Amino acid sequence: MYKKFIIVAGLIVGILGVLLVKLGNPPNMGVCVACFYRDIAGALGLHKAAVVQYIRPEILGFILGGFITAFILKEFKPRGGSSPFLRFILGFFVMVGALVFLGCPLRMVYRLAGGDLNAVVGLLGFIVGIYIGIQFLKKGFTLGRSYPQKNANGYALPVIAILLLIFVLIKPAFIAFSEKGPGAMHAPVIISLAAGLIVGYLAQRSRLCMVGGIRDVLLLKDFHLISGFVAIFIAALIGNIIFGSFNPGFADQPIAHNNGVWNFLGMLLAGLGSVLLGGCPLRQSILAGEGDSDSAITIMGYLVGAAFAHNFSLAASPKGVPAGGQIAVIIGLVVVFAIGFSGCLVPAFKAQKSSSVKGGVTGGN
Repeated sequence: MYKKFIIVAGLIVGILGVLLVKLGNPPNMGVCVACFYRDIAGALGLHKAAVVQYIRPEILGFILGGFITAFILKEFKPRGGSSPFLRFILGFFVMVGALVFLGCPLRMVYRLAGGDLNAVVGLLGFIVGIYIGIQFLKKGFTLGRSYPQKNANGYALPVIAILLLIFVLIKPAFIAFSEKGPGAMHAPVIISLAAGLIVGYLAQRSRLCMVGGIRDVLLLKDFHLISGFVAIFIAALIGNIIFGSFNPGFADQPIAHNNGVWNFLGMLLAGLGSVLLGGCPLRQSILAGEGDSDSAITIMGYLVGAAFAHNFSLAASPKGVPAGGQIAVIIGLVVVFAIGFSGCLVPAFKAQKSSSVKGGVTGGN
């Protein structure tokens, strides 16, 4: 039953993505977790790009859906303390990579289902990034263990999500809302929130995660998690064909560019960083709802990364990738590789120290 559930969950998520586009969300962007966090950052004034400012109810639904489901099923477990600042940095650069590609792993699947062949290049980069991350995992990479925390730590982000939901409903003057561009394109609030809650529930129960899915295929030859994203693709593809939204090709794709090198490298950075974090942006949102404050810190990294990318003109646009964005991806790869290597040194040092101690004891006897 559990194996079938993830396929059903994927089919529903795929259908919801297509319907959200028909109801107003940007094309080929039924849901883009990275782009939607970028929009929230803009709405809160963290960046001033007027065309991408909106509090996306779908994101709030992911967090609250994960929270409600985990709470009811007694899986809400406040925890954290696993290298929070490194997680913040990794989240920052995952966002930079995603905004150079113009999409998170989930949007990459929606773009593929819409016929955007640039997403194939992004997918290849994503797989390479995950493969590199797996090599770090094999060498013992770890950000350390998390520890039980007080309930307040787990409740904090869901409470913030409720506050943001109030803001999107009453539209206070201090919250920015785009009047044109992708930020002004959105489905009705109630429908977006309902879709987010449904996805939050489905993702919490099925553990949907594209990073985890590809990691498990490459590392364990386990196709369970990836089957959910295959189902998302199939459902979205059929929906796009039915609605006449399937447009195969590289050129003139909505909210995308066709610079293959930076599509590849942007998603390589996003994939590598996400493996080290232990999940894609969707999975991090659900974990944060379950009470994982490390994932909440990662989300803060996403928000600041999005703000930085737009304040300093790093994010790509349909015109291409600015020089600053290209430099940022290279810097991000250097930093994430450094974090990967440093996370392998501690286990190696402990193993070497343990071996030395045992050798000393043996020698003494």
